[in-house]
Amino acid sequence: MRDQALFDKIDLHLIRVLFTVLTERSVSRAAIRLGMTQPAVSTALKRLRDLADDPLLVRSGSGMVPTDAGLRMLEPSASILRAAEVLFTDARGFTPKTATNTFRLAASDYLDPLFLPQLVSTVKTHAPLCQIEIHPLSGDADYQAHLAQGRLDVVVGNWARPPGELHMGRLFGDEVVCLVSADHPAVRRGWDKTAWLAAEHIAPTPTHPGAKGVIDDHLDSLGLQRRITARCAWFGMIPAMVASSLLVLTTGRQYCERFTDRLPVKILPCPVPFPRMMYYQLWHERTHTSAAAKWLREQVKSVAAALRSA
Repeated sequence: MRDQALFDKIDLHLIRVLFTVLTERSVSRAAIRLGMTQPAVSTALKRLRDLADDPLLVRSGSGMVPTDAGLRMLEPSASILRAAEVLFTDARGFTPKTATNTFRLAASDYLDPLFLPQLVSTVKTHAPLCQIEIHPLSGDADYQAHLAQGRLDVVVGNWARPPGELHMGRLFGDEVVCLVSADHPAVRRGWDKTAWLAAEHIAPTPTHPGAKGVIDDHLDSLGLQRRITARCAWFGMIPAMVASSLLVLTTGRQYCERFTDRLPVKILPCPVPFPRMMYYQLWHERTHTSAAAKWLREQVKSVAAALRSA
């Protein structure tokens, strides 16, 4: 009976205040974000403290930090808000112009560098009241769990073997080529497999020990190994490094083409045959029939198609 009585005192607005106060770590900032007065947020926080029998947020130096109990309540409160968002959005359909959803997407930075800016622009143009969060996609991120838990709506990237338990939509395939400086000897002389393997290569920093990308996985399958002399965790910076050195970047043609007019670089064919790099969007059964999530996936697909034909 006590648990039921406690539950009856909790409403969705109170959960929203709880989540916002814990993430902002400030009553005044939470009030601004919620569009409430500071006294109103303080009153709601007092109710929450009484219900939890815990201060939830305490002073630390010049700021505030959540208590252990507050930290434990952060993810459950976020899950409740996400579930409510899906529940009521799908109940009334999805109207982009008036919707207030938050879309959460993780993407590989190996993508066309215009993809994410264009996607954000498209979402904000057609659904101006919606928020969009872009998260990095790294090899050690448990994106399958994040999709299942509602932390992400869509994951976009390239995989040689995408996981079968998720829904998958193909975006495009891309030819594997090499990006080199305009002054690289291979631009004048050309190269064969032996010269390419012996050249100085730059590759992404491994996400965890032993991790390999699709390029080196394929080389392993052929019993080959290239000479990687530089690594960088920020893929978007690599073309500029290539432009001022003898380093070779091997990746998709669409990515490389975005830099040929901006940097002194050239695209060369790769003398080692590679299968096409395949890019997909992945999503979980949890959002498969969601009207809002369907709309987001349509925008991802249309932006990818538009960039491919550009």
